[in-house]
Amino acid sequence: MPYRNLSVYQKSYQLALDVHRMTLSFPKIEQYELASQIRRSSKSIPANIVEGMGKQASPSDIKRFLQIALGSCDETTVWLEFAKDLGYINQQIFDQLFLRYQEIGRMMQGLIKRYSSSSF
Repeated sequence: MPYRNLSVYQKSYQLALDVHRMTLSFPKIEQYELASQIRRSSKSIPANIVEGMGKQASPSDIKRFLQIALGSCDETTVWLEFAKDLGYINQQIFDQLFLRYQEIGRMMQGLIKRYSSSSF
């Protein structure tokens, strides 16, 4: 299954692009701190999907990379909450991004369950 065809990859990649662009407007003092952390964790999601799926590794290896991606998804929402509480993004933007990350998380949980089954 090529990773580029996975909806979770496509959505997480697009969201990482959107988040990257958004963080470019953060204050200069945050460009190497909070903004950089948000960019790294958001990009880690599609990168770990690719690393797991791209290697055509064993189901347990794929599952491990998907679990790392899921952790990065949760991590990103925490950094975004910091950005909201510091006044760098408003509640509406936070809510929209949070919902998108929740959807990606649910999609990854479904894939993790799929690779946890004995059918692979």
